[in-house]
Amino acid sequence: MTEPVTFYEQVGGMDTFRRLVDAFYRGVAEDEVLKPMYPEEDLGPAAERLTLFLAQYWGGPTTYGETRGHPRLRMRHMPFHVDPDARDRWLAHMRAAVDEIALPPVLEATLWDYLERAAFAMVNTFEPRGGGPQRTGRPGPGLSVRNAD
Repeated sequence: MTEPVTFYEQVGGMDTFRRLVDAFYRGVAEDEVLKPMYPEEDLGPAAERLTLFLAQYWGGPTTYGETRGHPRLRMRHMPFHVDPDARDRWLAHMRAAVDEIALPPVLEATLWDYLERAAFAMVNTFEPRGGGPQRTGRPGPGLSVRNAD
């Protein structure tokens, strides 16, 4: 009996996730709301964390967990001001990236459903930017308006 093919394998493995994340961070690099949430001037480390997170989540190598532990997405993003505007910007850049990699429709829909749900789950404030305490700190894993650590 053959083992089931993972989503990771179906979409083309690590190369596909690298292309997705590279396209996503091209948008983030130019975004005046999202870019300041990343502590490193170079978005390379954030891109690597997100790539490894997504690859592992979808059945690929477990490098993310081996090096960073459990993702704990909500906890890792709590230091950052993730309001609906930040979420929507994150989703806009991710939508452009998903479109760029041009997956078959059923795979694209599966990936997008997860990304959208994850982005909505990261919202941690409805206070306008500049109102209330400012959050700062290290980024979280995978899907973060912060950097999907």
